[in-house]
Amino acid sequence: MDQHREFIQAAYRQALASYNEGGLPIGAVIVEGGRVVAAGHNRRVQDGDPTAHGEMDCIRRLGRRSDYSTLTLYTTLSPCMMCAGTIVQFGIPRVVVGEERSFPGNRDFLLDHGVDVLLLDDSECRQLMGRFIGEKPELWSEDIAGRERV
Repeated sequence: MDQHREFIQAAYRQALASYNEGGLPIGAVIVEGGRVVAAGHNRRVQDGDPTAHGEMDCIRRLGRRSDYSTLTLYTTLSPCMMCAGTIVQFGIPRVVVGEERSFPGNRDFLLDHGVDVLLLDDSECRQLMGRFIGEKPELWSEDIAGRERV
C-alpha cells in the first residue's frame, strides 16, 4: 500500500498544479517498473480543450507504445467514460483511483473490460476536489457534475 500512496501523491501533485493554474484539480501518473514514466493533469480550462482530462493528458505525454500491458495508471478521480474508454482501448491493465465520492466515474465499465481497479479513497484527493467544487461550481458543472455513468 505504501507504493500506491507514493504514486497517488504524485498524481495529487499534478492535480494541485492544475488547481493552481485555475483548472480542474485532477491529476494522473503512469507507472512502469516502480517508476513514474508519464505525468499529466486536467488542462480543459488552461488549453480550452474539452478532451484534455487528466488521464488523457498523462497518456498523451506517455506517447506512442506498442504495448501498454506493463503499466499502471494512477488518477486522483475515478475516470469518466472517455478516459475509461481510452484505458480499455490501449489495454492499460491496472488503474488506481484516489477517490470516487466527487464523481463515481466508470469503475464497472473498467472492471467489465478486465481492468484491475483499486480505490484508495484518499482524503487529500477528496479534500482538494471538494474545495474546488465549492469554489468553482460552474466549472465543475461544465465538466462532469450531475452526469451518471454511461
